Amino acid sequence: MKDISSLMGYREDVRVVDATLRDGGLVNSFDFSDDFARALYQTNVAAGVDYMEIGYKADKKLFDPQKFGLWKFCEDEKVASVLEKELSGEKKLKLAAMADVGRCNFREDIQEKSNSPLDLIRVACYVHQIPSAIEMIEDAKRKGYEVTCNIMAISTAQEGDIRVALDMLGKSSADVIYIVDSFGSIYPEQMARIVELYMEYAQKYNKKLGIHAHNNQQLAFANTIEAVGDGVDWLDATYNGMGRGAGNCSMENLLGLLHNPKYNLYPVLQFIEKHIKALKDKGVVWGYDLQYLVTGLLNQHPRTAIAFTEQKRNDYSEFYNEIMSQE
Repeated sequence: MKDISSLMGYREDVRVVDATLRDGGLVNSFDFSDDFARALYQTNVAAGVDYMEIGYKADKKLFDPQKFGLWKFCEDEKVASVLEKELSGEKKLKLAAMADVGRCNFREDIQEKSNSPLDLIRVACYVHQIPSAIEMIEDAKRKGYEVTCNIMAISTAQEGDIRVALDMLGKSSADVIYIVDSFGSIYPEQMARIVELYMEYAQKYNKKLGIHAHNNQQLAFANTIEAVGDGVDWLDATYNGMGRGAGNCSMENLLGLLHNPKYNLYPVLQFIEKHIKALKDKGVVWGYDLQYLVTGLLNQHPRTAIAFTEQKRNDYSEFYNEIMSQE
């Protein structure tokens, strides 16, 4: 049984990371207005959020800039220009960007931290890409950044492979190792065992742990609660759960749970009321639905459910049969 103080009290080491622009950008091709980004930054400051992940460091040779908003690429000069007023004076919120192994020209596109508005680089990879991830981690660390590593799709990986990956990351310069439920397929009792496994290496190598959960089975918040109760300190969330497919742990849920008086729910609700609702009114779609439940139950990538959603289908039972026939 968990120590009740892990949930009823608060830990100074807890860090809340807003991933709305990055994970949320996956559902609207990162087409956020400058005003939206500035308002989100200001809201995060008012809410006491610790980090704001503003997008990807994607390689323009692989992704057409004409098809995506600037937050797909997070060019330092453009980010600094959009957030010029917010970044002037004392910096009250740290900025992060994600760099995917194989999808980022990290040597050229990630500048020295002294020349960048970013504070944190979040390297994302699959288990088999750990050597490449470590190369990126060490490069970012040399350039002066805090660095995390998000191991994706762990629900499809063998425990032995995860152990090897954790041992390698433990010996690297990564500051935080993230548990990522990419398919929203993990249940809280499984999450408890996963945290125990990760914690073994985190304690051995003096690393922090983070959690990034998806909501395919409406368990993103539950899994985040499980993780923080077991000692995970870095917690990802998005406003109104905005994110790929079924979305993520909702910021409003998370800040409602945490008992640290630095966090303030009211500005989050104001932002959702004014800005997130406007996105939904424009037709941007995300969040739990039955097609995502199906892929989550079957531990599959939600790409088929995303296609189902884009086609505006509602024949859920037929979709279930289609997916089952592929098993």
